[in-house]
Amino acid sequence: MAQREAVTTPPSQGTARRNRRTLLLIAFVAIAPVIASYAAYYLFPRDKQINYGELLATKPAPAIASFKWDDGKWTLAIAAGGACDASCIAALYATRQARTIQGREMERVRRVWFVTDDATPEPALLVQHPELIVVRDAKNAFASWPAGDQRIYLVDPLGNMVLAWPRDPDIKKLAKDVERLLRASRIG
Repeated sequence: MAQREAVTTPPSQGTARRNRRTLLLIAFVAIAPVIASYAAYYLFPRDKQINYGELLATKPAPAIASFKWDDGKWTLAIAAGGACDASCIAALYATRQARTIQGREMERVRRVWFVTDDATPEPALLVQHPELIVVRDAKNAFASWPAGDQRIYLVDPLGNMVLAWPRDPDIKKLAKDVERLLRASRIG
């Protein structure tokens, strides 16, 4: 018996072209998402921040003798005189509503009013704001803050300043900022 030699014929040009096309298509499908992500990141940057409040440089909150910042809770703080004016009342209301909106997580947030003068807060106003902590010896503590006593501040459970909002904020947006931080945070 004579052995037959196997003769292989080279693939036709049509088959080679089809194989090359298939390989290029697979490479394109693998590389296209990477190219698209770079194009989206560098050619179409986001114009807007996600947070409503102003993100503050990380630094410790001012020391106040009768108040401990780092007790494991997030703190919504305002500073105002004891004779609370309209912007102070708006800030107190905004902090109360933003805390209440947190639902189950509201126990992680406390509200503090630092009285910056010798005037005594009205009892009727304090009744409207249960669980509000009033600190009386904070006369010059807010001089070092970014906008002094003209804003609402958020301090983290470690005692660092995080965000600042205007005195009369959009309450839903303020609450959304706090909600995002509480969801992302493992502390407090």
